[in-house]
Amino acid sequence: QVQFVESGGDLVHTGGSLRLSCVGVRSNLDYPVIGWFRQAPGQEREGVSCIRSSDGTTYYADSVKGRFAISKDNAKNTVYLQMNNLKPEDTDVYYCLAEERSGISAQSVCIMPEWYSNWGQGTQVTVSA
Repeated sequence: QVQFVESGGDLVHTGGSLRLSCVGVRSNLDYPVIGWFRQAPGQEREGVSCIRSSDGTTYYADSVKGRFAISKDNAKNTVYLQMNNLKPEDTDVYYCLAEERSGISAQSVCIMPEWYSNWGQGTQVTVSA
């Protein structure tokens, strides 16, 4: 079952910024871990950033550290991915997904996208050189 609806993708120039949003389809964000993932055509899906709700622990892929930031707004039932200093290699379809089982770390969720199958439609980010 799809958990989120993603939006905010766009075409930007190298060095630009975007903020992606994913709104939960249910009335709250009470998931143990929520993450952003991305996938290019013909490539494997990769975890970009994940956040654990219990303590706010975050994980970032090495390729985005210092440039991307994940955040949650429980009142708006929305998870954000602020992306700065975008590079052409950030061009991908970006997806949001939550781990519903407790006791799993943010890093584990992010590095094992193959555990999951309930992906939404995603939002396209294209960074031009």
